[in-house]
Amino acid sequence: MSRQDEDDAWRSIVENYGERAEVDPAPAGTDPEPAYDADDAEAEVDDWSEPDDERFVPPPPPPLPRPTPVRLAAWIGVFGAPAVLLVVMVLALPFPSWLEKGLVGYFVAGFLYLVFTMERGPRDPWDNGARV
Repeated sequence: MSRQDEDDAWRSIVENYGERAEVDPAPAGTDPEPAYDADDAEAEVDDWSEPDDERFVPPPPPPLPRPTPVRLAAWIGVFGAPAVLLVVMVLALPFPSWLEKGLVGYFVAGFLYLVFTMERGPRDPWDNGARV
């Protein structure tokens, strides 16, 4: 299909699309919007570079909560045991099978502890999850 055929096809689609909007001609003597002026843009950029005296400074964040020792041990089991097993497998280190089984058990026990001690419902029953 040539370029001319494509243009004709599009022109026919546009002509048969529907009613055209009536546009009033611009009154005589009025200028359209002024063109982009680079000097005005540079002046605006200069205004941005001035420091704001009333900048928002957020308060310092609260300290991170410390988990209980049992919960910390469960998290170490969930992340530490697979990491140790992965390193042992990648480096092909000799590792007793009872220790491998113990690390797998540590992972499973930590995971189950964390799942069974989760809160059953939302902290606030009227909370829909939105934060401001």
